[in-house]
Amino acid sequence: MPFSKNTLKYNIMKVAIYTQKQDLDTFLYLSKFISELAMRNIECVLEEETSTKLQFSKKFNTFKNKEELQKEGVDFFFSFGGDGTILNALIFIQDLEIPVIGVNTGRLGFLASFSKEEIFNNIDHILHGDLVESKRSVIEVCSTNKKSIDFPYALNDLCITRKQTTAMITIDTYIDNDFLTVFWADGLIISTPTGSTAYSLSCGGPIIAPTNDNFVLSPIAPHNLNVRPIVLKDDVEIKLKVESRVPEYSLSLDSRLYDMTIGDELIIRKAPFSLRLLFPKEINFYATLREKLLWGKDKRN
Repeated sequence: MPFSKNTLKYNIMKVAIYTQKQDLDTFLYLSKFISELAMRNIECVLEEETSTKLQFSKKFNTFKNKEELQKEGVDFFFSFGGDGTILNALIFIQDLEIPVIGVNTGRLGFLASFSKEEIFNNIDHILHGDLVESKRSVIEVCSTNKKSIDFPYALNDLCITRKQTTAMITIDTYIDNDFLTVFWADGLIISTPTGSTAYSLSCGGPIIAPTNDNFVLSPIAPHNLNVRPIVLKDDVEIKLKVESRVPEYSLSLDSRLYDMTIGDELIIRKAPFSLRLLFPKEINFYATLREKLLWGKDKRN
């Protein structure tokens, strides 16, 4: 099964709160949520920008990076937003192994497990450990010319795309130093199982359950129609070398974008840590697929 069935037990005293939304509705909503936790003697630590931009009257301890979050010793990390907010939460959590609970205030999402309304009815279930855990693998990348990539990790995917040109780029691809192929395309996506339901899916890539140890390579608008996505074991090392008519190409890691120089070689491997996501016991990956992708929604059924 995609989720661990082990019962989780926590002695929860402190939680972290993070959101990217900064409007009045978010302020009122988080104020109510924090008050609910305070009634249960749970201390809240806020991400620094969240605290500053929403201007809470109460002064909270804050964090702005992994080191400060680690010092706070939080038991849970609450992410309020869509899947993109959880992707950005990885920047703070990294290898700290803090469990993440996503509250979906956005639209389509596979990672945020509770709706805005459901979270209030489930606070006590959460505090009593009535959850299941799903560990999600992370991609790590490095550049052979030591190009600065301030955070070289991605939970969903790594994307190589053309920049400042309408012409295709070519991507020489090696798996454990064995030559695979040259992708002639607008770009290439390397995704984790978590990212298989994101950009990779829209480019024809397969859906992979989170417990599988795989990478997916999905070309973006390939020149040769017989070039198809390929699924690899995630213990391999992938090497990419990009050529183009212009001197740069774009590298994205989840939502973060970097300008890379043609000729740079990228080395991609599985990161030595994973992200711990928590879900209600009644939620499973296949039910989420049916709901989010509207499978079976046909009047003939």
